[in-house]
Amino acid sequence: QVQLVESGGGLVQPGGSLRLSCAASGGILNIYTIAWYRQAPGKQRELVAAVTSAASTNYADSVKGRFTISRDNAKNTVYLQMNSLKPEDTAVYYCNAHRTFYSYWGQGTQVTVSS
Repeated sequence: QVQLVESGGGLVQPGGSLRLSCAASGGILNIYTIAWYRQAPGKQRELVAAVTSAASTNYADSVKGRFTISRDNAKNTVYLQMNSLKPEDTAVYYCNAHRTFYSYWGQGTQVTVSS
C-alpha cells in the first residue's frame, strides 16, 4: 500500500504562490501517474494537473500557465507549484497515485486564496 501525505497548503493573497508537496511511502512513485485534484465547497472534485511515469504532464485549462507539476524521484515526492493564485483556486488539494488497478489518495491540504 502506498501512503501519500500532502503538505504546503495555507492562506495566500491573490497573485501569490504556494508549493504543495506529495510525499509517498510504501511504493515507488515513478511507476505511477501522479495527479493533483482539488475540491471547493459545493463543487465536484476536479483534476488540476498530472504527471505520468514517462514524465508527460497535463493541466486543467483553469491552471495552465500558472501551475507546474513536477516529481523528484530520488525523494519519492511530487510537487505542485502554484503561481498567480486566484480566489477561485481556493480548495482542498489532494494527491493521487494511479496505475492499472491501483489508486491511492492523500488526506488533502487546504489552500485558501483570500479576497
